[in-house]
Amino acid sequence: MKRTKLLILGAAGRDFHNFNTVFRDDAAYEVVAFTATQIPNIDGRRYPADLAGPLYPEGIRIEHEADLEQIVSDLSVDEVVFAYSDVTHEHVCHLAARAASRGAGFRLLAPRATMIESTKPVISVCAVRTGAGKSPTSRKVVQILTEAGKRVVAVRHPMPYGDLSKQAVQRFATLEDLAAQSCTIEEMEEYEPYVTHGAIVYSGVDYERILRRAEDEADVIVWDGGNNDLPFFRPDLEIVVADPHRPGDELRYWPGEANFRRANVIIIGKQNTATREGIETVRCNAQRVNPEAIIIDADMRITVDDPTLIAGKRVLVVEDGPTLTHGGMKYGAGIIAARAHGAAEIVDPRPYVVGEIAATFRAYPNTGSLLPAMGYGDQQVKDLAATIEATPCDLVLVATPIDLRRVVDIKKATLRVGYELTEKGEPRLEQVLSAFLEKQ
Repeated sequence: MKRTKLLILGAAGRDFHNFNTVFRDDAAYEVVAFTATQIPNIDGRRYPADLAGPLYPEGIRIEHEADLEQIVSDLSVDEVVFAYSDVTHEHVCHLAARAASRGAGFRLLAPRATMIESTKPVISVCAVRTGAGKSPTSRKVVQILTEAGKRVVAVRHPMPYGDLSKQAVQRFATLEDLAAQSCTIEEMEEYEPYVTHGAIVYSGVDYERILRRAEDEADVIVWDGGNNDLPFFRPDLEIVVADPHRPGDELRYWPGEANFRRANVIIIGKQNTATREGIETVRCNAQRVNPEAIIIDADMRITVDDPTLIAGKRVLVVEDGPTLTHGGMKYGAGIIAARAHGAAEIVDPRPYVVGEIAATFRAYPNTGSLLPAMGYGDQQVKDLAATIEATPCDLVLVATPIDLRRVVDIKKATLRVGYELTEKGEPRLEQVLSAFLEKQ
């Protein structure tokens, strides 16, 4: 039987999951390669044979998406499968056109085909864009459920930047677990806040195995999505965070729009720093395309250790990396804090960037006058430290989800900026989750 040759376009996450759940054991298909984008240094590796299964004794090559046309032609690809997130609908269609230009079909997998069924209730927290406030929302959901007496385990969207075989199933319950598994800055930003609040979080590559492990120690599973991706597990309650700082993006980005339309609960966050017009645009879009969804209004409360230290200072602002890069945000909590507390100047780091941080700004030229905390590998961390050291400023505002000072040696004066979800009025998350638990 002739096997249908597939090329899966990904970013080391959804692509592997789609393969594992749909194609790995199906002899009707041959996945000839993955491609990589968004995340540096993913291409050039292989999806290992021990994860790929018996149909792929040599594993599967990972190439760069820039070579899509050449791969389709050279390997006689029949179908290109799109499998990553937080891109415009136009971007997806351009990739379809590139595949078609070489005679290949183009495919988006049905969500139900890739959602694994759990024996325990699953609450998913997803978003319409990267940086909408999904992670603080997920942690608040875990906190509320824990206070209600439930054993809760969070499962995070994959962040497989290291040895994929060793990362098949990862469990984090202590800070020592993070160190033992050589987590990158991006991984620590997602896992550490759970651990420091006494919660358990799983991640990895093989989400069937991850789910079964998590079920052994949980009454409720909380799916913490990455970017604006769809859940990997079939959710019993879908919470989606929308961003009024980017109004309209909830209907322009894949698969954020699908999340927006699927949601049982839509949180319109960041209202304390958004415009009235932005808030109302998101609200009207929600009422138009998903009128059954519960809408929760919320602020993103920004905290500063000692805001008086900002006044009159020349500050360098370091923000969450992915939010600024493929998330497209030009400011975050650090910029808002700097402006609110009277910084004399927000120093532009771009004249001083080095190495892989300079490459990040070349790849995302519209990032703006702040520094994305990129740390997908040791060299990026070193280049981040060197860039901070070279940038002339009086104060560094660290506005990353973890305290960056633990992993980057910053010799300048620093100040920590934090943020947390705070609901406005009713309904509140606690009410929604209480009603959900009563039905289970």
